Amino acid sequence: MQPNFNVWRDQNGVPHVEAPDEGGMYQGQGYVHARDRGMQLLLMRILGQGRASEFLEASDEMLAVDTFFRRMNWRGGAQDLIDALRSDDRRNLDAYCDGINLGLQRKSPWEFRLLGYRPEPWRPEDTILMARMVGYLTLAQSQTEVERLCVEMVQAGVPLDKLEELFPGNLEGLDVDLLKQVTLGERIVPPEVLWSIAAPRMMASNNWVVSGRKTASGKPILANDPHLEVNRLPNVWCELVLAGGGRTLMGGSMPGLPGLLGGRSPDIAWGVTYAFADAADSWIEHCRDGCCYRENEDNWQPFQVRREIIQRKKKPPVEAVFYENEHGVLDGDPNQEGYYLATRWAPGNGGTGALEGIFEIGKASTVVDGMAAMGKIESALNYVFADRHGDIGYQMTGLVPRRRAGATGFVPLPGWVAENDWQGFLTIEEMPRAINPEEGFIVTANNDLNALGTASPINIPMGAYRAERIRDLLQEEKKFTVDDMTTMHFDLYSLQAERFMALLEPLLPETPQAELLNTWDRCYDATSKGAFLFERFYQELYREVFGRNGMGEKVIDFLAARTGVFIDFYENFDRILLASQSAWFGGQTRDALYRKAAERALAVEPREWAQDRQITMAHILLGGKLPGFAGFDRGPLAGIGSRATIHQGQIYESGGRVTTFMPSFRWVTDMADTFLCSNLAGGPSDRRFSKWYVSDLANWQAGRYKTVSPDRDQERLPFP
Repeated sequence: MQPNFNVWRDQNGVPHVEAPDEGGMYQGQGYVHARDRGMQLLLMRILGQGRASEFLEASDEMLAVDTFFRRMNWRGGAQDLIDALRSDDRRNLDAYCDGINLGLQRKSPWEFRLLGYRPEPWRPEDTILMARMVGYLTLAQSQTEVERLCVEMVQAGVPLDKLEELFPGNLEGLDVDLLKQVTLGERIVPPEVLWSIAAPRMMASNNWVVSGRKTASGKPILANDPHLEVNRLPNVWCELVLAGGGRTLMGGSMPGLPGLLGGRSPDIAWGVTYAFADAADSWIEHCRDGCCYRENEDNWQPFQVRREIIQRKKKPPVEAVFYENEHGVLDGDPNQEGYYLATRWAPGNGGTGALEGIFEIGKASTVVDGMAAMGKIESALNYVFADRHGDIGYQMTGLVPRRRAGATGFVPLPGWVAENDWQGFLTIEEMPRAINPEEGFIVTANNDLNALGTASPINIPMGAYRAERIRDLLQEEKKFTVDDMTTMHFDLYSLQAERFMALLEPLLPETPQAELLNTWDRCYDATSKGAFLFERFYQELYREVFGRNGMGEKVIDFLAARTGVFIDFYENFDRILLASQSAWFGGQTRDALYRKAAERALAVEPREWAQDRQITMAHILLGGKLPGFAGFDRGPLAGIGSRATIHQGQIYESGGRVTTFMPSFRWVTDMADTFLCSNLAGGPSDRRFSKWYVSDLANWQAGRYKTVSPDRDQERLPFP
């Protein structure tokens, strides 16, 4: 295999690929991913294939991870999708895979040699697997988590009036008696935190684009800061510059996928966030004797049975059995008569749209071209666009089901009723979208954007606080610059805190702690003691309203500390906490609940906000397993910001490990220029002993931005 490209690094370590044609460009990208992120690439494939017990460790926890990935079956049908690719796209995909294999042949990550793992060649179906993983993990997964929480709340006996307040407009078709008969598998809330303890018994990212008429340069400026895990090394994102076939692209890619998910060419820029569109549904299946009941058919239809053997290091293999029908994978054994949930994620059976879109955006020259290209992506994403002609635009992507009238997809419906089945999928023209709005800018921050479409793909978005704060700043009468946008990336003001404090201030006692909270500037900087006290109040208010008056304090504490429910969907809870009255108040007034929460919260010595928010960036394979002086892990680092600040800063435990939502890759570009400004939470390489391992981390912490340019005359450093 001969390379058809040249690779070098700029002074910041960012790889630049130069090739005579498009195929060579993608081959070079694959080579960079293999050499700079080979460990990350191979580890993600091992996990996605459900083979971690075979190659990493044979613990029960790892077996559960493998079982999850085997259940999702993201390898299924991959070859059919590859065969359906357009000829140019297939050549580019093959070239990308060739580049990965060339890089791995030259040097395989030593970490895997220690484990006795010899990498198999990278194949096109591995890229299909990666595309599905990226679209689901930490994105669509949060939607299924909150829908599952609703089911648990029904089974715990939470009254319907409380559920309607918490999930307004989403409970059409809810059959409480039927749902209580459903047998659930593994719950969000584990058995040791029982619902019955309640007394009485009752259960991230920003992008924005600004029109040239509001900028100093007279051309659009686009800003993006995806909020993903930052307490890991290497970073999820791999930054690079690609040149080939007469095109130059630069921005953020993800190892295993060709092209750029966010970035720019000389003609167009595109930035990405998650859209919170609901593309995952569950159905209630009545099962017996390996079959599910159906109306108006032969009454009982057999499930398809898929058996998977999970190999385990130095332990006997385990057989995992999955039962599937048109509604997805069953959470249970249909041979045991009862009611179970079957769940399907639409993009998990998707087509070739993601690859087609990513390859097309590299050739696009206008906002309209970009919207058409990225609109093909099956995962639910918000894309904003800018072009050198001065246009700006927005397109929500995603393979979103078309459901019967009244059904939102939030509540599990009877699977035996045919009208509850999906009825095709929404078109990109129906999805939320916009071109050159009158106000001169477009903002997305995981908020509700249904008003921009003829359909409503979002049924439970994140809170609008971040989006509203960005909008407030962009409505200022000034001509914006790139520096203004980078400053906004670090904005720590909370509109959420502002709204709660407007109600709390008149109720505060005359104490030093209350005075400190009362004079707080509503900003979550590292040294803020007001932020610490407000969060204490906010947590106590949750416990008072949803714990003592509903689900139980231990359940609330668990959900807050170990799941993403309050991380992603706090707007649903805030709506109740800010209301003048609610069924959740247990007959008490809002003022009385606020006073109780404040009394508990302020009975502590205030500390600086960052004092209890120290995170360690852990090596994704060896994190915590080696002494600190070995340098694989880095930290501690202070976590600034909160759930509702533009600079989002959320820390919680999920699946037994600390998870963070913070800006992972910040970048800004002005279409009047040809470069972009960026910083990355980490560095270009996953090689611990490379000078580029965490070379951008200091910039990321300090808010400094490097310049990434396609200029070929800049200093060239060698690439291995």
